[in-house]
Amino acid sequence: MTQIPEWLVKKAQEAEQKTKAKTNSKPKAEVIQLPLWTEIERAIPNHLARSSLFAPIAKGRRKQHRKTPLVSRSDAVILFSGDQLDEADCDVWMQALHEARQVPLGEPVQINRAEFLRKIGRSKSAQAYRWLHSSFERLSFGMLSIQTKTYEIGVTPHSRLIHLINGFDHDPATDSYMLQIDPRMLKMFNNAEFALINWEKRLLIENRVDLAKRLQRLVATSSDKTQRYSLDYLKEVCCHEGRMRDFKTSLQDAMEELERLNIIQNPKIELSTQGKEQACWNRFK
Repeated sequence: MTQIPEWLVKKAQEAEQKTKAKTNSKPKAEVIQLPLWTEIERAIPNHLARSSLFAPIAKGRRKQHRKTPLVSRSDAVILFSGDQLDEADCDVWMQALHEARQVPLGEPVQINRAEFLRKIGRSKSAQAYRWLHSSFERLSFGMLSIQTKTYEIGVTPHSRLIHLINGFDHDPATDSYMLQIDPRMLKMFNNAEFALINWEKRLLIENRVDLAKRLQRLVATSSDKTQRYSLDYLKEVCCHEGRMRDFKTSLQDAMEELERLNIIQNPKIELSTQGKEQACWNRFK
């Protein structure tokens, strides 16, 4: 048997070590993933939670938006195109984000339809499946641009608009959806700029459900113990087009519902120092 020269063995070993060094020196691909909040919570970016993107609108009153400026704080400019979205759509989107947080953004997320409906507090039925599909369609078609002090998406011609859901496919064989979330969505969650919603309490809301859910999101966007909002602002951000006195009645009922569930304490409608009506409450813990 021919013996391999020692110098050749040494050269082969050096070549192998160089190959390993090059492999180890290659930068690892960055994993773009949403924060991992707990199972009893759902998350939503603060700027979207505060805005009129999702609103407690009456059934059958969806508007069609085309680059419509949303009601929001002065530190965010949000333009939205698509069907007007309601609080039920917000539940679907938050649950979709909850599922998507387990995988890198941009990768397919498998969602079982029956289990998904259960997690948002709905029973499975043919009608519920049709509704869920319509909601996913609205979230997929809906797109927006957003400009804040720390980031912007879809504002310049070189940056495309962002869809709330990047798209979805239904697999009848597994009775599941495969959906994707745009990796740029992470920008909205950076620097802990997101609200955590107590999901168990949200599913227990019974009175003035949509308005109470809207207020729950607003409460969660601020850590301030005492929170005050003018009635004019609340009416506008809730897209309420009726009379102020009717809105006040609904608002009072919704605040009492949140108080019952220990989400807020001591809710009331009072006059501000400028003599304008405002809603005031204390955030529970």
